Amino acid sequence: MVCIAVVTLIAGCGFHLQGAFTAPATLERTYIATNDQYSQFYRELRLQLQDAGVQLVDTQAESTATFSILYDETDQRVLSVSARNVPTEYEVYYTIQYAIDGTDSRLLETQDLTITRNYTYDSRLVLGKAREEELLREAIVRDLVRIVLKQISTI
Repeated sequence: MVCIAVVTLIAGCGFHLQGAFTAPATLERTYIATNDQYSQFYRELRLQLQDAGVQLVDTQAESTATFSILYDETDQRVLSVSARNVPTEYEVYYTIQYAIDGTDSRLLETQDLTITRNYTYDSRLVLGKAREEELLREAIVRDLVRIVLKQISTI
C-alpha cells in the first residue's frame, strides 16, 4: 500500500527516469526533412522518436512539427603521425545542424552539435581498428540523438 502511494506521488510530480524521453505534444505527428535518409543519425533519430510514441509522417502537410536536419556529416582526420610519417592516432567526428518548426512558428532555433572521439591506429591491426572506428561512430550517433532528445524535451 505504501509502495503504491510512493509511486503515485512520484509519477504525479513529473518525475522521469534518467534517459527516459517523453515527446512534447507539439511533436505528436512529426515530419523529418533530410537530404540523406540513410545517414546513421537520421536512422537512430527515427528509431528513438518512434520508441517515444511520436508518429512520423511522410509529408510536411500532415505534420504538427517539422524536424529539419540541415547538416549531417561524419568523417575522420589524422591527429598524430609517427617518425616514419605513418598515422598513429585518428579523430572521428560527427556534426549535425538542425531546427524544429511547428505549424506556425519555430519551436527550436537552429542548433549545431559536434562530437569527437579519438582512437589509436596500428597498421598490424587493420581489421580491428576499422571495427573500432565503426563502433565509435555508432556511439557518437547515440550520444548526439540523446542530446537532441534532451533539447527537444524543453520545448
